[in-house]
Amino acid sequence: MNEKKSNPSICCTVQQCAYHCAKDDHCTLNAIRVGTHEKDPCTCACVDCESFKAK
Repeated sequence: MNEKKSNPSICCTVQQCAYHCAKDDHCTLNAIRVGTHEKDPCTCACVDCESFKAK
């Protein structure tokens, strides 16, 4: 089994993502893209991890 290496610089708790490292709640990508679906984002709910990939 090829275990993915976690990136300690990117904390993540989204267990449904293919890039999530469950053993320590980090992302396994080297970098992520953060974007928004709002014209004028003003809360955390307005931004998204655009690197998300469903398991």
